[in-house]
Amino acid sequence: MRETDKLSPGYIDGCLRKIADGDKSALAALYECARKQVYAFSLSILKNRCDAEDATHDAFIAIWRTAGSYKSVGKPMGWIIQIAKNLCYMRLREKKFISDQPTEETLFGESPGLSPEESVILRMCIEELSDDERQIVFLHAAAGLKHREIAEILGLSLPAVLSRYNRTVKKLKNLLQERSDGE
Repeated sequence: MRETDKLSPGYIDGCLRKIADGDKSALAALYECARKQVYAFSLSILKNRCDAEDATHDAFIAIWRTAGSYKSVGKPMGWIIQIAKNLCYMRLREKKFISDQPTEETLFGESPGLSPEESVILRMCIEELSDDERQIVFLHAAAGLKHREIAEILGLSLPAVLSRYNRTVKKLKNLLQERSDGE
């Protein structure tokens, strides 16, 4: 099975039905296919790598516990992301803090190939994005989701996601250019 097939609503629905029946291997399969998306979404809200990892883990525990209540309506990733979203906001309320912004490392991997100066500039630009802008960019750039998948997860139309993504990329380019010229 191709990696993209594993993110299909039918595959995820099947995993959730099996999880509801107590199949731990189905949970492992779901985790393998959806963890990047849940992590990227969590990171876009929590803005802290460790907290996003914890929220991702907690989301899959919650999925294990509540899979029996899932009603298939063709949007299982939306249901999963809603669980992650609720856990992230609960975590923020519990901690009552504003965490550090994500670094270029969390977006582009452990070895982004950026100089320390470029890393600081990128971090400053990311801080200027709204939560909505950051979510769409993270889900596409960090999690590798297609725009139609992001639309489904966030409950937006495809044109809205494409428009917001393109505006955000332009905004980032402009911010990066401004910061680079300012040196």
